Amino acid sequence: MLGFGVTALMLVGSGALHYYLWVRLVRDTTRPGTRARRLGTGAVVVSALVAPGTRILTPLFDPGDGGAGRWVAWPGYTWIGVLMYLLLALAALEVPRALVLRAWRRRAGARERAGADAPEPAPEPEAAVPGARPVPVPVGGAAAPEAPAPALETPAADAQAPAPEEPEQREEPERPEGPEQPERPGAPGAGRPGLGRRLFLGRTVGALAGATSLGTVAHGMSVALGDPMIKRVPITLSKVDARLAGLRIAVVSDIHLGPLLGRAHTERVVRMVNALQPDLVTIVGDLADGTAAQLGPAARPLRGLESRYGSFFVTGNHEYLYDGVEDWLDEMRNVGVRPLVNERVEIRHNGAFLDLAGVEDLAGEESGRGPDLARALAGRDTARPVVLLAHQPVFAGEAARHGVDLQLSGHTHGGQMFPLTAVTALANPVSSGLGRVDDTTLYVTNGAGFFGPPLRVGVPADISLLELRAPAR
Repeated sequence: MLGFGVTALMLVGSGALHYYLWVRLVRDTTRPGTRARRLGTGAVVVSALVAPGTRILTPLFDPGDGGAGRWVAWPGYTWIGVLMYLLLALAALEVPRALVLRAWRRRAGARERAGADAPEPAPEPEAAVPGARPVPVPVGGAAAPEAPAPALETPAADAQAPAPEEPEQREEPERPEGPEQPERPGAPGAGRPGLGRRLFLGRTVGALAGATSLGTVAHGMSVALGDPMIKRVPITLSKVDARLAGLRIAVVSDIHLGPLLGRAHTERVVRMVNALQPDLVTIVGDLADGTAAQLGPAARPLRGLESRYGSFFVTGNHEYLYDGVEDWLDEMRNVGVRPLVNERVEIRHNGAFLDLAGVEDLAGEESGRGPDLARALAGRDTARPVVLLAHQPVFAGEAARHGVDLQLSGHTHGGQMFPLTAVTALANPVSSGLGRVDDTTLYVTNGAGFFGPPLRVGVPADISLLELRAPAR
């Protein structure tokens, strides 16, 4: 359950982000006082509540197959994915939007200056009166006294000539809504693009951002809900001799059973792992987002895992988000998957030995549990290679201090969605694939599921098959 502080922070953050969405998608695309603006504002308010409400309310419902949790999680988390890429697209369009506005302002300013500098037209000369004589102007510029004009004889018929009729006053038709008329130089707001142009720009930006977001989400969902990819990775370790060479270890992590992924997902993972014919199967944490009572049935297909030397499990941080981590350990034992709780087992292969150790996740420290690597490795033969199962890659520093040869981890999802991949890379010594921390080789799988939005963008899920190799002699 989320605390009050986290809930309040989520609501405030959602409000701030949605204000930006309102500015770009409602204010910039609609006229003040219109029905479209009222409807758009209402939709943004609803979205601002739905986004954090999904994360807050989903744990309150049954996450199992057929439970009410999926009716909250599917629309809510999908919409969160749309919002995420909508914000990113709008942010990316800020620069071109600003450049267009700047170009329009420059043109408007140039037109304003051109209008102010134009010379005033000369007044037209007065029309000459028929029969009138031009008034002579004396040399020197002084006007001579005007001589009285002789009276003109006017026919009697013209004496009572009616006055010319005034032109009929016609009402000016109302201007239809559309692009504003050009603003007069010197008028308030002169130099700014008219409302029509601003609406056109806002609607263009909104349409581009919306199309980009929906297209990205559609692609991300197709990847996330499809089969995980298979990665085959050879790993050379200095303590592996010729007899151990060729040992194959299947690595699965972050299955994340819950309201979005259920029993069918587990069955698919088991089918794909068995097709690899591994010698060992390792499940490196974050099996489920719920209790064993809720999601145990979705995990039971793990009973069908096939391997030469067995299947093993260590806890991830999500196993500690809900009460009853011991229930999950018991559930794993019931389906034939052995939990390694700060302990190790000996694997014999072709007459040679490998130590396989496992520790609890770092999140367990908050409940008085957590990793104890010294206990797991106590009394071992240091001439043997040791492979450690630890959910979080950041534990590799501790593993290196204890002489671990290879650590297998998950947790990161490889970032799951671009551009979160960059954040994940900064927070972990290795965020995806193979790397080293001091003298310890670290392998991080992207995981077989997902958390939150049902999306994977740029980082497909995977099931990895590692093959140990001996160094060249």
